[in-house]
Amino acid sequence: MKYITIPGQERKISQLILGTDYYSPEIIDRISEIMDEFVALGGNTLDTAHVYGGGKSETAIGMWLSKPGNREKVVILTKGAHHDKTGPRVNPQAIDHDIRCSLERLQTDYIELYALHRDDPNVPVSVIIDCLNEHIQAGRIQTIGVSNWSCERIDEANRYARENGLVGFTFSSINLSLAKANEPYWPGCISADEAILKWHEANQMPLLSWSSQARGFFSGRFSPEDRSDADTVRVFYSDANWERLRRAEQLAKEKNVSTIQIALAYVLNQPFPTAALVGPQNIAELRSSYEGSHITLAPEELKWLDLSGE
Repeated sequence: MKYITIPGQERKISQLILGTDYYSPEIIDRISEIMDEFVALGGNTLDTAHVYGGGKSETAIGMWLSKPGNREKVVILTKGAHHDKTGPRVNPQAIDHDIRCSLERLQTDYIELYALHRDDPNVPVSVIIDCLNEHIQAGRIQTIGVSNWSCERIDEANRYARENGLVGFTFSSINLSLAKANEPYWPGCISADEAILKWHEANQMPLLSWSSQARGFFSGRFSPEDRSDADTVRVFYSDANWERLRRAEQLAKEKNVSTIQIALAYVLNQPFPTAALVGPQNIAELRSSYEGSHITLAPEELKWLDLSGE
């Protein structure tokens, strides 16, 4: 397993992060096998969130963490302050509620990586940074980041943190994949474009990519003629993405690997620290991602796959 460093976190983070959005106590035996195998392969970071499954994901992970020795094997990345039916919840009250609730579900006293699941530009960054630093000082969370925040808001927040001697954001979780999104999969979500990639390269801020394999676009399940999956059609169907898929298929044949492994390697070979959130449904899918994480792509191959300059 390969690893990256996130500033402020003493433990290195595996480049493959295990996505757990579908986890629940009802399938604890099956997902425990996946988590056990993930750790055996060298993986050490689990991704979850306060809203996943209405809390079932964190609860299921907590059941696994309660087994002797498991807590010390992994780094927990969880997220909070996601909006609800009433609107945005990026405020101290919601953050405090979600952190405490996540700790209880996870059956742990601390969370290594804590991210705000969404942004609310109407809330001053000073309010957000001050609140999160109080939880850091209390030992509930260790390292803070964001999910689906703009680069401009991250810069603003970190400038405030520096000027006031506080801890700022040291990682961002957005969508980065070889297939480029036509529009957000979910409202308010952000996908990496050329400007965002340049910002990450200039700042060397780690990017933890969700939907790193474009929700199966490179799996062979889709074709221009098959329009049965409305969301995939809406987000990923484009002439440019079909050409990216064709090139990924060609390179996969040359390297004797699968197309979806090439798509994963694209994410993990960027000129700045990256990790990919993957949500395998079984051991075979997990091992496929593990093998794909070891593929090295040259800068020229990345540009060719991505149609850069064309």
